[in-house]
Amino acid sequence: MRIIVCGAGQVGWQIARYLAGAGNDVTVVDSNPALVRRAAETLEVRGVTGFASYPEVLDEAGARDADMIIAATFSDEVNIVTCQVAHSVFGVTRKIARLRAQSYADPRYADLYRNADLPIDVIISPEREVAEAALQRLRAPEAFDTEDFLGGRAQLLGIALGEDCPVLNTPLTELTELFSTLQATVVGIRREGRLFAPEATDQLFAGDQIYVMIEAGDLDRTMEIFGKHVARHDRMVIVGAGNVGLGVATALERGPRRVRAKLIELDRRRAEFAADALERTVVLNGDGLDVEMLEEAGIGRADAVLTLTNDDKVNMLAAVRGKTLGCRLAIALVNDPELAPLTGPLGIDATLNPRATTVSSILRHVRHGRVRQIYSLGDGEAEVIEAQVLSSSPVAGKRIAEIDFPEGVLVGALLKKGRFVKPRGSTPVEEGDLIVIFALAADVPEVERLVQVSVDYF
Repeated sequence: MRIIVCGAGQVGWQIARYLAGAGNDVTVVDSNPALVRRAAETLEVRGVTGFASYPEVLDEAGARDADMIIAATFSDEVNIVTCQVAHSVFGVTRKIARLRAQSYADPRYADLYRNADLPIDVIISPEREVAEAALQRLRAPEAFDTEDFLGGRAQLLGIALGEDCPVLNTPLTELTELFSTLQATVVGIRREGRLFAPEATDQLFAGDQIYVMIEAGDLDRTMEIFGKHVARHDRMVIVGAGNVGLGVATALERGPRRVRAKLIELDRRRAEFAADALERTVVLNGDGLDVEMLEEAGIGRADAVLTLTNDDKVNMLAAVRGKTLGCRLAIALVNDPELAPLTGPLGIDATLNPRATTVSSILRHVRHGRVRQIYSLGDGEAEVIEAQVLSSSPVAGKRIAEIDFPEGVLVGALLKKGRFVKPRGSTPVEEGDLIVIFALAADVPEVERLVQVSVDYF
């Protein structure tokens, strides 16, 4: 497939890396020559320097023969015009745009994006995606990563194992025997910085970060087995009333549980806007790093603090300060991948990575055939792929043990006729099943081949 990626920043570079690695013909466009050069030198892509919205630049990038264009520059307006030019001048079939401004994503104006008006097929709103990720983290607060699969029937959990984990030094096969009714499968282990798909004889050690695929109803039991405290989180402090913070506060108000939340915002005008938009949340105008302000928000009695400003360092410091003042759980929004490794030693329980979330969301719409969902782990180290099994798929009609999966691939869960199934070697994979697969980055193309998603895009 011929794909043009507009924008060679962190998001565009990651998307180009995934797509090129999957065997697509990728061209990267950016107005910054250094970013274009970096992409061309480090990835198997072609680079074009120029403004993506200019017809001559898209022409040079091969838009006349392109199957898809992904507009992920820093400017919403450039992304919109890029999709318009790609459609009107070059007839590009599939157009995806990253739009940050919430006004563009307002459902009231959805008719704006018809082909006769602004021809954008998929809009990715980073702020909305991150707000949803924050809510998922709150559903499993002791997990450093979490994502729903199979329509919410399955959940991927990232769990850091401490010295108090009761199942350390136990082979995975024995865990299956000890907890035979637990619908959970360890699909990945990160040890000393390296992520791998475990074998049945592998053991778990303190310091490991594991990825576990579970049936959603087994969340609490799974966390307890791996040594994590399970508690309700009814009192929240949110620092930052930007699009992400306001989105989280709004969702908490609309949720099934009554949560008492306080929202701290430094900018007075934005604080007033948030106060008008929210019904039950108490909005405080002040500095989220100020001890007196945090104490006024009740940080010492709060179950969790979410630091969601536009400044990574403020988020990290506010999270640390919240923990030192007695808050049990701290979740910080961190954009810079170089800062993320510092959060663990600082005592920050979990982080939200807007770039990784955006990349996963875009890839969900890029991958084709019967792939229903894709979630990227770490810095593109692995992907978790949910797909529907086609009759023509090489895996259809075989038992899992009979499928020639690469070494870095494990089946995490299946949904058979609406029923969650924990995978075993003897489990048959049949047409119509939904299957969730963990795959290291190098093995993703082979997984795509096995589930027949790389042919006939539309």
